[in-house]
Amino acid sequence: MKLQRGISLNTLMLGGAALALLALLAMKVAPPWMEYGNLVKAVKGTASDAGLKTATVTQVRAAFGRRADMDDVKSVTPQDLDITKEGGELVISFKYEKKVPLFANVSLVFDFEGSSSGKE
Repeated sequence: MKLQRGISLNTLMLGGAALALLALLAMKVAPPWMEYGNLVKAVKGTASDAGLKTATVTQVRAAFGRRADMDDVKSVTPQDLDITKEGGELVISFKYEKKVPLFANVSLVFDFEGSSSGKE
């Protein structure tokens, strides 16, 4: 008599359900992280702009707003930024919370923060 090898239908169904759940989680979590990456890129690009070294806070906010529009950043507005100068360098920092609904009454909450100085 030969030994049967392979997986049963029950195992296949449970594995498929677990894989589908992980895929759903990844599809819900990826967009906030991608937006955070775009936000960091916009903040660092704005802070490193040589034309803004002597600009006012209003001008810096306007420049960030243009970059944020190009990078499709919606979670942080120019008014949410903390703009300072440290050692003659423009430092832009931000902090925000993003709530991602998963299903029913279950959600994930992410606390994002960053700075153009690299010291987060």
